[in-house]
Amino acid sequence: MGTAVPSGFASASALAFALALALALPSVALENGLALTPPMGWLAWERFRCNVDCRADPRHCISETLFYEMADRLSEDGWRELGYEYINIDDCWSAKHRDAEGRLVPDPERFPRGIKALADYVHARGLKLGIYGDLGTLTCGGYPGTTLDRVEQDAQTFAEWGVDMLKLDGCYSSAEEQAKGYPAMARALNATGRPIVYSCSWPAYQGGLPPKVNYTVLAEICNLWRNYDDIQDSWDSVLSILDWFFANQDVLQPAAGPGHWNDPDMLIIGNFGLSYEQSRSQMALWTVMAAPLLMSTDLRTISPSAKEILQNRLMIRINQDPLGIQGRRIVKEKSHIEVFLRPLSQAASALVFFSRRTDMPFLYTTSLAKLHFPEDTVYEVQDVFSGKIISGLKTGDNFSVVINPSGVVMWYLYPMAQPWHGVRQQGPGKGFLPVLL
Repeated sequence: MGTAVPSGFASASALAFALALALALPSVALENGLALTPPMGWLAWERFRCNVDCRADPRHCISETLFYEMADRLSEDGWRELGYEYINIDDCWSAKHRDAEGRLVPDPERFPRGIKALADYVHARGLKLGIYGDLGTLTCGGYPGTTLDRVEQDAQTFAEWGVDMLKLDGCYSSAEEQAKGYPAMARALNATGRPIVYSCSWPAYQGGLPPKVNYTVLAEICNLWRNYDDIQDSWDSVLSILDWFFANQDVLQPAAGPGHWNDPDMLIIGNFGLSYEQSRSQMALWTVMAAPLLMSTDLRTISPSAKEILQNRLMIRINQDPLGIQGRRIVKEKSHIEVFLRPLSQAASALVFFSRRTDMPFLYTTSLAKLHFPEDTVYEVQDVFSGKIISGLKTGDNFSVVINPSGVVMWYLYPMAQPWHGVRQQGPGKGFLPVLL
């Protein structure tokens, strides 16, 4: 939730202080061995927001019932076996005040059995529980925040409850407080002895880019981080996120890897704002970005077509590739076709051909040579959505794909025969800037 920051939020001196402090923190490594592939699961916010009116809307309000029922769906409808393991609470879960000992407590009417009982229920189904906090006086929704003097106490509370992931937002805090607080929470989580994946919203509050954001330091503190705006239930929102991430890919792409991921925000597939083609596009592009796959939709009523997209086994295998290399946009055509490439383990690759056109299906012709693949190599290609296999595609062969408006064609490629000098481990396309053809 909530990454909007008022203009003029931090003074120049405050930002200078925050940067100096961040640069002095390379020894504050998270070192928790978690999130070696992008986390997968379900997150409440985009679909259910801060709906706390359980009398008027008991089925969709932020209550323990919602999370118990989503845990049932993840465990019974084939999601868990595919890797969707986190059930993540977002804002508006807590009471409006801490208890007499200063501890965070869940809203007693909406979570009468408490978070520990929910965590036990989730764990019994082979799943993990995530929770939300905010490094500030209040959460973005106006609930008690975690000020600097509460960091250790709240980390211990979350660990005692059996929490497996913490998303720490940044509303109502200054740049100096964030520069102290985000590393402090990493230390506090480690000190609990419980493995807790740590998701930080820190860079989103500092504009997402250097010099205010030091991604080398961030990767030593957080397992994943929000860089940019909250996603909304619209195609325009998806495109704005894509535009920002790939305009800044030279900064963002090297920051990602096993244990530390860029997070472009939730998957909105299955909601109201995306067409079928756009839903396939979000899934493919988030996968090529090595993004966390955190669904935010009602799994109790999800359509078969949305479920099929989200449960695509080859797609998930690509997303979870152990090399953990984030993909890049390698071609940006005048015809409004874009090509993205993600290097994978075993010298394999994923290609996404994406159309920003709004008129009709487009026949796009290119070759692997034009996409900077190694010479003298023969590939087997599998279409990630249709499953169709093309054998014997040579680097120099021209090929064509038909891409629907706002849609994608996605390929998984692996070499059948390689040149004597082998395929570069980092994969093709590295170091190439987008080109207009």
